[in-house]
Amino acid sequence: MARFINPFTDVGFKRIFGQEINKDLLIDFLNSLLAGEKHIRDIRFLDKELLPEFKEDRGVIYDIYCTNDDGEQFIVEMQNRSHAHFRERAIYYLSQALARQGEQGPEWEFNLKAVYGVFFMNFSFSRNEDKFRTDVELADRHTHEQFSDKMRLVFLQLPLFTKEENECETDFERWIYVLKNMETLQRLPFKARKAVFEKLEQIGDLAALTVEERMKYDASINAYRTQLAVESYEREQRKIEREKGREEGWEKGREEGIQETARKLKQMGMSAEFIAEATGLCLDVIEKL
Repeated sequence: MARFINPFTDVGFKRIFGQEINKDLLIDFLNSLLAGEKHIRDIRFLDKELLPEFKEDRGVIYDIYCTNDDGEQFIVEMQNRSHAHFRERAIYYLSQALARQGEQGPEWEFNLKAVYGVFFMNFSFSRNEDKFRTDVELADRHTHEQFSDKMRLVFLQLPLFTKEENECETDFERWIYVLKNMETLQRLPFKARKAVFEKLEQIGDLAALTVEERMKYDASINAYRTQLAVESYEREQRKIEREKGREEGWEKGREEGIQETARKLKQMGMSAEFIAEATGLCLDVIEKL
């Protein structure tokens, strides 16, 4: 029986990273993600819903949207299902946050603050993908020198993270290990190393949920598992269709090959009876070749 919440559910993810009272968890995770680049001291949660400026425009609703004390913005998303335009969606999300920084009047000179997008992915981009973390920034195509630091996307393909507890070397890897395995653990590791994992164990404990919180979580986990079941069924159906297509293609190719052999034998002057015995084709078919 599970002891901890599943962080891949909507309720679980936002309980860990989306609450003001637990914002130190998000700060610690972001600092581990960007270790050696920057150190965030504090964050302030922003309105997750960006309403369209015009009636025909599309609005945006983020999982988590916050800003640090330097004015930089962070969008953190948990995605359990892939779709054809996932990369474009991520770019659109960050572009909206950048565009909203524009100010009216001639005084503003496009002094944008950086926007970071962090995307937890409970799937991988493609079957041939083998890279757990992908960092994307604006850079020169030939020299690879950074062109601008105002847009940064980090994709974390969770199925490709395969390290065990004793193999985790950095706080970032420890975070990923705990999040990926949290629902199956009976205790959270790394507590002696860092107090933030002690707090994570406390807020992630199912026994700590109120009755109302547990009801919301149960609804969320049911939706999550239903989604997994639907995706599993769809994958199996696609596999069956591919196998069926290969078998039909092989059979068609085999029939065409036999007919081509029969045609050549006929051109060589062999009798219809001999061709029928050699290829298994009926006389009517051989006559039409």
